Amino acid sequence: MVVHILNTRCAANVEDLSEVALRQRILKNMSDLSLETTLFNEKLSMPVALAPVGLCGMYARRGEVQAAKAADAHGIPFTLSTVSVCPIEEVAPAIKRPMWFQLYVLRDRGFMRNALERAKAAGCSTLVFTVDMPTPGARYRDAHSGMSGPNAAMRRYLQAVTHPQWAWDVGLNGRPHDLGNISAYLGKPTGLEDYIGWLGNNFDPSISWKDLEWIRDFWDGPMVIKGILDPEDARDAVRFGADGIVVSNHGGRQLDGVLSSARALPAIADAVKGDIAILADSGIRNGLDVVRMIALGADTVLLGRAFLYALATAGQAGVANLLNLIEKEMKVAMTLTGAKSISEITQDSLVQGLGKELPAALAPMAKGNAA
Repeated sequence: MVVHILNTRCAANVEDLSEVALRQRILKNMSDLSLETTLFNEKLSMPVALAPVGLCGMYARRGEVQAAKAADAHGIPFTLSTVSVCPIEEVAPAIKRPMWFQLYVLRDRGFMRNALERAKAAGCSTLVFTVDMPTPGARYRDAHSGMSGPNAAMRRYLQAVTHPQWAWDVGLNGRPHDLGNISAYLGKPTGLEDYIGWLGNNFDPSISWKDLEWIRDFWDGPMVIKGILDPEDARDAVRFGADGIVVSNHGGRQLDGVLSSARALPAIADAVKGDIAILADSGIRNGLDVVRMIALGADTVLLGRAFLYALATAGQAGVANLLNLIEKEMKVAMTLTGAKSISEITQDSLVQGLGKELPAALAPMAKGNAA
């Protein structure tokens, strides 16, 4: 008997965040409301950045460039994935503000050093270091989508020929379909099989905090550790000297039995708020969710799936429209909760947290509810 295991954490990320209720306040004179914030000495028009997502160039023609341009025009950072279609050298010159770069922990330290050198040369300001992939997760949906499994190449071919708009825009005019950053290092074209093969075989389960020291020494800009779900790991990141952390369960795609990011965030904020910048992702779909995450303890959020949908639908214009919507939704939420600035979005902005099963991090909210 074949048992199909669903990625329940993906749904939980959204559902748990939707349970967070905000405290409505009125007659506060909100005419001077501002969404602007500062992170790592960068001014952001709102506390949002685009998350690192692999293969954006397969969602739209040269997708990383289109998404980066939309983020740049809106005054927020774009984070380029290690496994992007467009290489660092193509994306960085297309935008004005420095982009962020995401790197995995890999066995091939030569590739890691090469990627860091190229990111520095391209003017990338912040390194987002993903640590929750010492091994690939059990991603059963990849077999369904044609990313892996028997007859995967044929499944992808059938998907392409039955979607003529994509076939024209991306399939024909979006070439090369390389993993740009990896191709530059290997000196030869790479494709989806390399994404699954070379990268999958290069994840390093032996990694420890000590192994990150050479990266901290090599990279002289802000360094963010992505994939934190436990307060003690957050404290370790502070002791290590990281500038920021991303509270993230990788969109629910790594370990299906973990907490959602929203559930993990309050305890982490209690542990390290003020000692390190706290970013969060997974489950954020709109401006209201951004405000919820900040009220739970984040300083800034990363958008992944939401901007991918917009990119696949309408390219740069779609991402630009999404960011405009998120800004409007944030303004509505802040106006009706009496928060004139991002710093005023706190636990006091909450009426309901995430249930009695959570640790003491949500106790102040429960007391407020009783009052």
